[in-house]
This record gives sequence, C-alpha cells and structure tokens, in this order.
Amino acid sequence: MYVFVGVLSYSQFAYVEAFLSQDQESWITAHIHMYQAFGGSTRILIPDNLKTGVEKATRHEPVINKIYHEMAEHYNTAVIPARVRKPKDKPNVEGSVGVVSTWVLAALRNLQCFSASELNRSIRDKLEILNAKPFQKKEGSRRSVFMAEEKPYLLALPATPYEMAVWKTATVQFNYHLSVEKMHYSVPYEYIKHRVDVRMTRAVIEVFYQNSRICSHPRLHGKPGQYSTVEAHMPESHKQFTQWNAQRFVSWAAQVGPYTSTAVQAILSSHKVEQQGYRSCMALLKLADKHGFTRIEAACARALSYTPRPNFQSIKTILATGQDRLKEQPIADETSSASSSSESHSFVRGADYYGRG
Repeated sequence: MYVFVGVLSYSQFAYVEAFLSQDQESWITAHIHMYQAFGGSTRILIPDNLKTGVEKATRHEPVINKIYHEMAEHYNTAVIPARVRKPKDKPNVEGSVGVVSTWVLAALRNLQCFSASELNRSIRDKLEILNAKPFQKKEGSRRSVFMAEEKPYLLALPATPYEMAVWKTATVQFNYHLSVEKMHYSVPYEYIKHRVDVRMTRAVIEVFYQNSRICSHPRLHGKPGQYSTVEAHMPESHKQFTQWNAQRFVSWAAQVGPYTSTAVQAILSSHKVEQQGYRSCMALLKLADKHGFTRIEAACARALSYTPRPNFQSIKTILATGQDRLKEQPIADETSSASSSSESHSFVRGADYYGRG
C-alpha cells in the first residue's frame, strides 16, 4: 500500500490515506478526500514532483499534469510544486511524514487488514489521536489550532466535488463521429478530419477543439458500438435519414407491393444493427422516385427469384439492365424438352469418326 500525507502549514493538521497504487486516480482521489476532511480548500498546493502531478519539473515553469491542474482549478487552488531535491520547500509535510510513520503506521504494524477500506478506518482512528495530541512546546493541539485559527481562512468547497476525468485525443471521422472506448459520438461535421481533445467522466463526454468546447454527450455504457448522434451535427443532406425508421420503411414498401415489402425486410434483417440498412432502404426509395412503383415491384420480384435475401445493388442492377421488363419464360415439360432437344440437334461427329467401327 502507498500512503498519501497532506498537511496544513500553520496548524500541522494532517490527513492520511492509504491507496493500492500511485496512479492518477489515487492521486486525485486523495486530494478530494483531503479537502472534504478539512472542510475547505487551500489557496496553494505544494506537491512533490511525481509524474501524476507534474509532467515536467523545471526551475521556473513546471508543467502541471492536465487532470491535476483541472482539479486544482475546480477548487480554486494554485499548484506550486516543490523544487527538485529541495525538501525545505515543504518542511511541514516532510516532518509530518516522520510523525505519521511513528504514530500511525508503526502503531498499526501488527494489525492484519483484509481490505483497503478496513486499513483506512484504522488509520483514521490513529490520526484522530495524533491530531488531538497536545503540542510539546506550545499550547493546544493540531486540531484545536486548526479549528480556531486556520479553518476560517480555508476557501469554501464547490457545490459538488471534482469528478475524475480522463483526457484523450481523437480524429473526427468522415461520418462526423469520433470513437472513444469503442463508442461513437457525433461532432459538428465542419470538424471532419480534425484532431480534437476528448474529456471523459463517468457521466459525460466533452469534445474540445483548440481549448474550446464544441459539443458534449451523455457517456454511453454497455454493449460496444453504440452511437450517440445529434441531428444538428449532420450535414443538411444527412438530416433526412433521422426522419425514417424501420417501421416507416416497411410501411412504405407495403404500399408499393408484397415483393418490395419482402425485399425491404430482407435488407433490414441482413445487418447486425438495423440502422445500418437505412441507407440502402433510402436509396431504394429514391429508385422508386426515378423508375416508379411498378418497375420497383417487378425488380424486387425478379431479385427474390434469384435469392431470398436480395440487396440494394442487385435490385439496382436489374433496373439498369431492364431485366424487370422481361417476361418469365414458361417452363416446358422435361420429356417434351428432351425430345425437342434431340430432334433439333444432331451429333456432328459420330462413333465412326473416333475409329470405333
């Protein structure tokens, strides 16, 4: 386990929590819980130069991790990392780590815990004793000095705690959607082929272009491959598709004829996701506008005679080649067909030709 220690500079009032790792989520969660325990936020944070907090440690302009910086802004706090190998920049926390090691961690060295929450409950009990322990060289304790002199100067907490967010980059695809965690979210079509920043929380997906938010979606959960599409993001030529659904396509096909109805149902059922067949059905509707209902019905009948699951391309080919206008040839009896075939044809080369005598 890894132990996070946060200390207020004047009262030495401490906050301690154990985590399973030192990852980004643990680091941000520790700060959120610390501010909740203090009942307010501080104007300045002076952390170590760990990667989850500081991406690049420089003497004059350190680069703060984007998520950490966002969390600090949420609590109206400024992050000023300690200089590398300069423990005197944060002497209070350096000293408190030694105190916590003695009065909290060493006191729990023989305790057997079976979960992180169980360990943290034991840590809180020991921490209460430490914060209430009287000072040796001055009056009061960490808690009493904090409540009387330091807490009034803390900043008020926001209405809601900071929600952990993850940032990623993505490219807007040609269908004006971007893919995040195997889910697809629409973006205004003007940003096609542009790289954008995506901020993800558990509930919301936000898309930014050059630090300006261009759209947001409720985050999709569950089966991969789902789409969240806003009609306003579509080009004008695509908006007409949102006015149609499977039932409306089937109803339209039933007005044309039974063969067209069967063909449309076959097109819709041939895709794993029903919406994938809408484009083909819409194209079939446009063919009906061009050729008329009679030819569409005849073409669907011809296509169904070839296969029980026709597609749009086969119907389009039948119309283009005029096969829908050809009349069906009656099928003759097999006996008469065989006799007529033998009568109308003769073998040019017989057995004599091949030397059989």
